[in-house]
Amino acid sequence: MKEYILLLPLIFIFHDMEEIAGFGWFFRKNPWLFDRFPKVMNTYRGFTNEGFTLAVYEEFIPFFGVSLLAYYFPCNFLYGMWYGLFLALFGHFFIHIGHAVYIRKYIPCVATSVICVPVSSYILIRCALLMNVDIVSILAIVIGVILMSANFYVAHAVMHFVNKMNPGDGVHKKGKK
Repeated sequence: MKEYILLLPLIFIFHDMEEIAGFGWFFRKNPWLFDRFPKVMNTYRGFTNEGFTLAVYEEFIPFFGVSLLAYYFPCNFLYGMWYGLFLALFGHFFIHIGHAVYIRKYIPCVATSVICVPVSSYILIRCALLMNVDIVSILAIVIGVILMSANFYVAHAVMHFVNKMNPGDGVHKKGKK
């Protein structure tokens, strides 16, 4: 299983680089999304590349940190945490694909999501077969998924904080169209 551990942060980087490179452009070219889907898009109101990049970096820390710990200190708990983080990222890919299907438009994140789904499926299946599944690893998987779900909100809080520091640079400020 150890040979797969460091692929998690690499897959995360590969995917999120597409988001960093494309989201600002995408939001500027599609301001109608803010009016049509306000509940979802309000999260990105005032979007800046600086804020989003820092949020991605903040999300990277648990992926990289847990992967390093599981690589250098292999045990059921850390393997389970790693697996839970990977499952959260895997689910994230399907959310992006679903959003693109729903709005019937390419979103910068879909190409890497489509590429990462089969690769991640293979890795998750291989690791599930290699793991010693016990109550500790199952608990750690659940903790890993919950940790990354909660961390999503922390990352967005970081993004909003940085966006407020650059008030004139944001994409689709409230009240503008």
